[in-house]
Amino acid sequence: MLYVACEGESTEPDYLEYLNEQFGDGDGEGRQPFRIQPVPRGDGRTPSGIVEAARKAAGEDEAWALFDRDQWNDIPQAIKAAAEFRIELAFSHPSFDLWLLLHFQAFGGAQSGSSKLVVEKLRQAKGADAFKDYDKKSDKSIKGARRDALKKRESKAVNHARSLVASCSHGLCKPGHAKTEPVDNDAEPQSPQEWAARSGHDPGCPVLHRDPSTDVWRLLATLGIVGRKSD
Repeated sequence: MLYVACEGESTEPDYLEYLNEQFGDGDGEGRQPFRIQPVPRGDGRTPSGIVEAARKAAGEDEAWALFDRDQWNDIPQAIKAAAEFRIELAFSHPSFDLWLLLHFQAFGGAQSGSSKLVVEKLRQAKGADAFKDYDKKSDKSIKGARRDALKKRESKAVNHARSLVASCSHGLCKPGHAKTEPVDNDAEPQSPQEWAARSGHDPGCPVLHRDPSTDVWRLLATLGIVGRKSD
């Protein structure tokens, strides 16, 4: 059981339920069953609020905070709290929509917090016909045909996300440095910079400069949905 708090009310919870539905029973070949419990965003949808919601819901269980760059100003505070309470981070810059797009194609180029181009690419991507009306009439759900379109594309999405780490402009970020195994509760505390570096980015790489990037792939690696290969 792990708890994942997210700011979205539709897209991210739908995706988490998709992971439960598609992979939660295990595979009988070593990958263990799991259950993701989506956590409502609580009193607010800021990154700090998401981290706090995860902390309260999880107790001693594994917890993740899933949030976007958008225009939030409290992301450094959220990372500090996450490091203190060992809340895993799945940060996306500019947005979770990038993770969906990476199921269908690679992507690059700084977006400065805007998801406009990412969504346009997703609507037009080969194999993503179910997403052609994504985010139109406020429909960002991940159900039915959209879930079907994602199936068996997890490895592709992870490889594309890892490539974004490798191509980060900071120059010292390496996907092979990412940490995908749960942290022991007795482990030594880590600084916010060290905690944010579990994504594979260098501790000296400012989180808000990781544009574009998404750490959602680490959640899939932690669950065993994809391998934990290193570069």
